[in-house]
This record gives sequence, structure tokens and C-alpha cells, in this order.
Amino acid sequence: MQKEMALLWEVTFFEFLIVTVVIGGALAYAIGRSTARSWSGWGLMIFYCLLLTVAIRFLHFSLFHGTFFLPAATLPTALHYALIDFAVILTLASFGRGRTRSAQMARQYRFEKA
Repeated sequence: MQKEMALLWEVTFFEFLIVTVVIGGALAYAIGRSTARSWSGWGLMIFYCLLLTVAIRFLHFSLFHGTFFLPAATLPTALHYALIDFAVILTLASFGRGRTRSAQMARQYRFEKA
């Protein structure tokens, strides 16, 4: 594939959509749900999202010849796309956490009708 090097995606939009949004987003949603169900804090969810970002960057590197963190020459480009991936992952994890936490609160603190 010929690299496009757009602002949000490195190789193609389809590659970004499948790897980051679909695969990474599903895993991020699960991270958000699991941290909400275990009543863990935001810091642990952010740490898990950072680990998932590194894994997603490795998928971009290994499957689509994207950049990775290790060669010093590609570090600025890899950090740029890692921040984009992290923002998408953290947004979807926060969405999963919010939905799960609101369901927990509604179930825990039901008000009885008078």
C-alpha cells in the first residue's frame, strides 16, 4: 500500500478505521466497562488505554508497514499517530465506562415511587 500520511491516519483511512476504530475501539469499550464494573479509578483506565495504544501501534507497524517507536528516525511520526490512536481509544473507553457506571448507579440507587 502507498502511504497517504494524512493528519489522522498513516497508511489509508480504511486501515485506520479497521485497526484503530473497530478493533481498538471494541477493546477500549471493554476496558471502560471492566474498570467501571470493578469500581476502579480513571488512572487505571488511562494506563490500560496506554498499553492498548502501544498494541494498536504495533498492529499498524506489523500489518501495514506503519511507524513504530523503536527506530529513532520514526519516533516523532510514531508519537503523532500514537496520540491520535490514544485519543480515539480513550474516548471510546470513557464512553463504555460512562454507560456502565450510569447503569450501575441507576440499579444501585433506585427511587421508590410514592
